[in-house]
Amino acid sequence: MPVGQILVVDDERDLVWSLRHSLAEEGYEVFTAYSGEQALDIIGKQRPDIVILDVVMPGLNGWEVCRQLRQDPTLASVPVLFLTVRRDVQDRIKGLEEGADDYLAKPFDLGELKARVKALLRRTQSSPTKGSRSLVAGPLTIDLQFRELSLGEHKLRLTPIEFKLLCYLVNHQGRIFSCWELLDKVWGYARGTADPSLVRWHIKKLRDKIEPDPANPKYIRTVQRHGYTLVTS
Repeated sequence: MPVGQILVVDDERDLVWSLRHSLAEEGYEVFTAYSGEQALDIIGKQRPDIVILDVVMPGLNGWEVCRQLRQDPTLASVPVLFLTVRRDVQDRIKGLEEGADDYLAKPFDLGELKARVKALLRRTQSSPTKGSRSLVAGPLTIDLQFRELSLGEHKLRLTPIEFKLLCYLVNHQGRIFSCWELLDKVWGYARGTADPSLVRWHIKKLRDKIEPDPANPKYIRTVQRHGYTLVTS
């Protein structure tokens, strides 16, 4: 039995061939697509566990594909790992704004990509908490079955990584976590293998959604030189 289903999307056919065979050797079932339109068709039919998605493609680019995934409730929880030749910070930010879980810049180390895939799969297949259908922290209620966040009477949509990050903070209210600790506990990345700005960006997006005044956060607070903590009392 395959250990997970992965869709690789890139218009570079040699790269797709290489990734398909390398990931298949790890036991994954691998689907491939060479355009954004083809990717959406396969995702709708197969619903893979992870999408490895190039940004620059003819027709629908990777950003547009990711945006459509996040707008579809039946597909919104599928993790997306962007591959891109773009190294500009604004390009990386745009990918995260569209709902990507992570990104790797080309050229990348194949071992690093495999490690990211394993971490994404562990996070997807793990439950935020056992024996409970919801988490409550002050005005925040997280429905674990439907993966929804309620803030008072308002229901808010979270990306998969925002959901996982908020669940972790709620489960450890009052504890302070550094970016490195959150990369380990939430993303599943070993220390030094990922960019701490990934945490800072997703904390910012969570604050934009749940804080009355994101510039002066009430719930997710920064503890200078130490990290972040969630406080609702």
